Amino acid sequence: MTAARTSPLADRPQLGLRERKKIKTRMAIRAATYELIENQGYDATTIEQIAERAEVSQSTVFRYFPTKEDIVLTDEFDPLIEEELRARPTDEPWMDSLRFVMKKAISFGLDQEPEATRLRSRLMMEVPAVRSRMIESMSVTGYLLCRIVADRTGRDPADLEVRVYAMSLIGGLSEITLYWAQGGFKENLSDLMDRALNVLEHGLPLQNP
Repeated sequence: MTAARTSPLADRPQLGLRERKKIKTRMAIRAATYELIENQGYDATTIEQIAERAEVSQSTVFRYFPTKEDIVLTDEFDPLIEEELRARPTDEPWMDSLRFVMKKAISFGLDQEPEATRLRSRLMMEVPAVRSRMIESMSVTGYLLCRIVADRTGRDPADLEVRVYAMSLIGGLSEITLYWAQGGFKENLSDLMDRALNVLEHGLPLQNP
């Protein structure tokens, strides 16, 4: 399995040396974790082994990632997604903005880290602890989307309607990952994203009798 490549966040000139080092360390820990899991399986991979492979201390691993599941699930892309969504034209339909940004994120993940992207998706499907942690972490991304949706619609991010919409979106996007993995990664992930967003935009179509 290839090591994770440099995140675009790491190249941004506004980031200081300390922040770039933090990103580099997080990515080294993730790359070590993916390599170990690929070679010996998820359950057999320990924090001690991850620290040794990444050439950091175990305390450093825990400082960046509270659990092994967090190593698998966490990436540097949430800030990028928020920035990209906020950069879209304010008069662009919300779903068009979302479709553009999410397909761009999918393309980046598959182009830059195809093996890691598939392994992460497979672990979400196969490992209950990873799937459970994924559900917990969805709320963080959901609240991020609440802020963006609220800005685009002129509503309060704490409104029930905004929260329901954002969390419905996050739940739908997580199902894309599971569906893709369950199908052996045979379908085009971007096409699956289109199908999911069509449901969220237009509702569930009825089957012809």
